[in-house]
Amino acid sequence: MFRTALRNVSAHKARLLMTAFAVMLGVTFITGSLVFGDTLNRAATAQATDGYERIAVEVDLNGSPGGGPGPGAIDAQAVTALAGVPGVTVAAGRVDGFAAVAGRDGRPLGQGESHQGANFAPGLDGTDPAYRFTHGSGPAGNDTIALDESSAAQGRYRVGDSVRVGTNQGAASYTLSGIFRTDGMRLTTGSSLVLFTDAAAQRLFLQPGHYRSVELTAAPGTQPQELVRRVESVLPQGTSAVTGGRLAQIKTNLATSTSSTMSQILLGFAAAAVFVATFLISNTFTMLIARRTRELALLRAVGASRRQVRRILLTESLLVGAMASAAGLAAGTGVAALLRTLFTPADTPAGPLVLTPGTVIIALLVGTLLPMVAAWLPIRRAMAIPPVAALSAAEPTAPARAGTLRTGLSAALALTGTAAVVFGAVTTEKDARTVIGLGAALALTGTIGLIPLLSRPFVSLVRPLLRRLQPVHGDLAARNTVRDPRRTGATAAALAIALTLASGLSVLGASATDYLDRATAHDLIADYQVKPADGAMRMTPDTAAPLRKLSGTVFSPLNQSTQYRLDSTSSVLTGVDPATIGRLLRYDVIEGSLDCLAKGQIAVADFKAEQAGWHVGQTLPLQRADDQRGSVTIGAVYQADEQSDLLPSITAPDSLVARYDSTPNTAAILVATDDGPGPAALGTISRALGDNPALAVLDEAAVRAQDSGPIGDQLNVFYALLSMALAIAALGIANTLAMSVLERRKEIGMLRALGLDRAGVTRMIRLEALLIGGLGAALGTVMGVFLGWALGRTLQESIAGYTLVLPWERLALGVLIALAGALLASLWPARRAASVDIAAATAAQ
Repeated sequence: MFRTALRNVSAHKARLLMTAFAVMLGVTFITGSLVFGDTLNRAATAQATDGYERIAVEVDLNGSPGGGPGPGAIDAQAVTALAGVPGVTVAAGRVDGFAAVAGRDGRPLGQGESHQGANFAPGLDGTDPAYRFTHGSGPAGNDTIALDESSAAQGRYRVGDSVRVGTNQGAASYTLSGIFRTDGMRLTTGSSLVLFTDAAAQRLFLQPGHYRSVELTAAPGTQPQELVRRVESVLPQGTSAVTGGRLAQIKTNLATSTSSTMSQILLGFAAAAVFVATFLISNTFTMLIARRTRELALLRAVGASRRQVRRILLTESLLVGAMASAAGLAAGTGVAALLRTLFTPADTPAGPLVLTPGTVIIALLVGTLLPMVAAWLPIRRAMAIPPVAALSAAEPTAPARAGTLRTGLSAALALTGTAAVVFGAVTTEKDARTVIGLGAALALTGTIGLIPLLSRPFVSLVRPLLRRLQPVHGDLAARNTVRDPRRTGATAAALAIALTLASGLSVLGASATDYLDRATAHDLIADYQVKPADGAMRMTPDTAAPLRKLSGTVFSPLNQSTQYRLDSTSSVLTGVDPATIGRLLRYDVIEGSLDCLAKGQIAVADFKAEQAGWHVGQTLPLQRADDQRGSVTIGAVYQADEQSDLLPSITAPDSLVARYDSTPNTAAILVATDDGPGPAALGTISRALGDNPALAVLDEAAVRAQDSGPIGDQLNVFYALLSMALAIAALGIANTLAMSVLERRKEIGMLRALGLDRAGVTRMIRLEALLIGGLGAALGTVMGVFLGWALGRTLQESIAGYTLVLPWERLALGVLIALAGALLASLWPARRAASVDIAAATAAQ
C-alpha cells in the first residue's frame, strides 16, 4: 500500500503541487509565529536577567521589587548600616527616575518609551561596577552627566558637549563627562539612560540624602539566601530584601508578557490561514478522487478492500503533508526573521532565532495531520461508490446541487449563529462579546456550508451583466461556475473567510478612528495641547507657570487629583482655570452654567451624575484619603463621554483642588493663542517651557494622530498577516480552475473545433475565476460588516458617541484585491486551457 501511495503521489505530483504549497504556507506561518515568539521571549529573558548575577541581594521599598516607585525612601545611614553587615563587600545606593535627553533637533533620544536617569555611585576606587565607560568618566559635578553609548551615537554627542536633559523638575543643560555601556537590566533596547551625581539624582528624583534601593555585593563564599537573613536585622522600616535571582525572575515575567501577547496574535492569524488551507486541500482531494474513480474501482475489483484503498489515499495525503511540512518548517524560520524585522517593538532586544523541539513537533503534526483530516470526507464519499458503478461510468459525475442534509444543517447553524450575534449585539450583558464570538463561529460555519446553494443565485444575478459585456464567454463561464456547486462553494469559502476578518477589522477600525476624530474635534477648542513626550514623566501645575509670561496666550492645566469620596462615591477632581477653560474645551452644558466654577462650585459629567444620582444645586460632603473633609456644590451638568481623554468626569476650579491637594498630577496643559496655531506660536510655547525634550506641544492634527495613529498601524499589521490567508485562497482558485480544465479537456477541444479561439478560452477561464472570487468577496464583505456592527454595538454602552462607520473605500479595496487575486490565480489554468490540442482532446474517450 505504501508503494502504491508513493507511486500515485509521483504520478499526480503536478495536481498535488498546489495542495503541498498550501500546506507549506500554513506550516510556514505557524512555525514563523512560534519561532518569533520564542525568539522574543529568549531575548527578553536574557536582557531582563543581564546584570543581576552581580547583585547578591537588593533592598527595596515594600511593594516595589526591582526599584519601582514606592512610598518613603532609604536614607544614607541605612546604607551605611547595610554596608557593615558581615558578608557584604559593597552597598551601592541607587536612585532612578524619568530623564529625557534632547537630540540635536530637540526631540528625545531613543526609540522606546523608557527614558531613565540614575545616579553614578562610585566606590573607593572611583568606579561603579554597573557601568563600563568607553569614553571619559562618570559625572563629578552636579552640572555634568554621563550618557549611554547608543544615545550618544544617536545624538552625535562627544565628551565635552552640552546636552539638554528634561526631568520632572524641568529642563537644564549639562556637560557630557563620559559615555558608557551597562547591563540590560538597567538599559532596555531603544531607551536612553543619563547618569547624574548622587546629589543631583537625589534632588531630581527623590530627596537629598535618600535612595530608592540598595544593591549588596556578597563576599566570596557568602550565599545570597544567607545574606538575606543577615541583613534582616538592619533593614530600614518599610523595606524588604530580595535575592538577585528572585528579582531576575520577576523582571523576566514582566519582560515576556508583551512578546507572549504578540505571539498569540500571530498564532491566531496562523490558525485562520490553516483553516483556509483546509478548504483548498479538501477541494483538491475531492477533484483528484473524482478523476480517479475508475482507478480506485479497479483496485477494488482486483481484490483490494475498502480499508486498503482508504489507507492508500490517506497515505498519499500523509506523504504530501510530510514533504510540505519539512519545507514549511525551513521557510517558517526565515519568516520569523522577517517578522522580527517588521513587527518587533523598538524596545525589544535582539537575539538569535530560537527553534525549539516543541515548535518542530507542532509544525510537523499540523502539516501531516491537516491533509489527512481535509481528505477524510472526500475519501469516505468515494468509498461509498460501488466498484461496478464506478467502472461503468463514462465520466465522473459531479453533484448537481448541494446535499439536502448538508443544506439543512448549514441553514440551522447559520440561523442560530446569526440570532446569537444579534442577541449579543443588543443585550447589555457583560458576556455579550463571548456570545457574539460563538455566534459568529456558528454563522460562519453555516454560511460556508450554504455557499454551494448560494452560488446559483449569485451567478444568476451577475449573468445579465456578463452576457452584455461578453455574450458568449460570459455565458459559458457562468454555466461552468455552477456546474459543481460544492467545488465552487469550497473554493469561494476560503476567500470569504479571509474577507470576513479583513472587513470586520476595517469596520471596527474606521468606527473607532471616526469616534476619536469627532471627540477631538468637538471637545478641543485650544490651539495646542502640552503633554509628556513619555508617559513616565509627571507634570505638575508649576510646569505651566512659564506660560504666564506670554502675551496673547491663554492656558489652563488639567490638574487631576485623586482619592476623593463625594457623597460616598469614589471620585477624581480635575482642576482648571475658571477664567480660561471656556476658550480651551467645549462643554455642552445640560443644566446649570459653567460660570459656577468661578464661584468655587464644580461641574459634573452627565454619566457621573447619573451613576451617583446627583443634580444641580446639590451639596456633597467631601472626604479625602488623608481624612481632609469639606463640601462642594454642583453648579452644572455637562455632556461627556466616559472614555474621553479631554473632558473630565468632574471639573473643579484649580483653587478648590489646591485646597485639598498640593501636588496634583497635571494630565495636560491646554493653550490658545490670539493669532491661532502656526510655527511661530509653536516655537514660542516650546521656548517658554524651556525647550524641554520631555514635553510635547501638539496641535489638533498631532492630537488626532496620537489618538488614532496606533489603530491604523495595528490594522496595517493585521492586514499584512491576513494576506497569507488571501494568498492561500488564491491558490485554491488556481487549483480548482486547473483541475476543472483537466476534466474539461474534451469539452474545451470541442469548443475550439466549433470556432472558439485561444483568446476566447482564456477569457472564459478568467471570467470563471472572477465569478468565484466575486462570490467569496461578496459573502466575506457582508459577513465582516455584520460582525463589525455587532462588536461595535457592545462598545456603545461604554463609549458614548461610538457609531457604526462603513469604510467604503477599504471595503471596496478589499473586494478589488480579492478579484485581482482571483484574476492572477487564473493565469496558469487559462494558459493550460488555451493550449489544449483540438485533435487530441476531441479524440479522447
